[in-house]
Amino acid sequence: MGIFSRMTDIINSNISSLLDQAEDPEKMIRLIIQEMEDTLVEVRSSSARVLADRKAAARRMEQVRAEADSWEAKAKLAIDKGREDLARAALQEKRAIEEELTVVEAELTATDEHVAQLNEEVSQLQQKLTDAKSKQKAMLMRTKTVESRIKVKRQIHREALDNAFERFDQFDRRMDNLESQLEVMDMGREVHPDLAAEISALEEDDRINEELARLKAEMKGTAETAPGEQQ
Repeated sequence: MGIFSRMTDIINSNISSLLDQAEDPEKMIRLIIQEMEDTLVEVRSSSARVLADRKAAARRMEQVRAEADSWEAKAKLAIDKGREDLARAALQEKRAIEEELTVVEAELTATDEHVAQLNEEVSQLQQKLTDAKSKQKAMLMRTKTVESRIKVKRQIHREALDNAFERFDQFDRRMDNLESQLEVMDMGREVHPDLAAEISALEEDDRINEELARLKAEMKGTAETAPGEQQ
């Protein structure tokens, strides 16, 4: 079953309202446009048939007028010849034809009114179709823009995480280097380092622990912020 039950529904429709109520607006706008295009084809086909009927009625009217003029000419000829009886008969034929002419003229007038109505409906339907296509274009552009923005945000968040991990790796390597230096200093020694060396090592170890704690805090804050910004 279509969205619209008749062409009046299309002309009086509120496309924006239909899209607001739809679960899938993009699918709904495609269906609306398809039904409008199908209806437009049907209305134009009807218009073509009505125009053909009008042409036939116009030809018939000309023929009837010619017949009426012919019988009037015959009546005049009969009068000239002194045959009033024939003149009366000819005028009776003309009278009957003129009655048919009245019917044909009324039919032609009704056909003209129908053609005018169809033209108005085609114009209104074409405008509705144009509006629907404009809304579809705007909807597609909006969807494309949103998708592009999401892609950019994901890329930015990905780069932020990558930078955080890179800084962590740098500090990790720095700590490895410091530990290696301590091991080298102890190589070849059988005695324990003196008290000053032990205290210096503890201070260096504290600084490294502080740097490591700060880095972990930064990474934790970045990971918690990224999902909220993406929404």
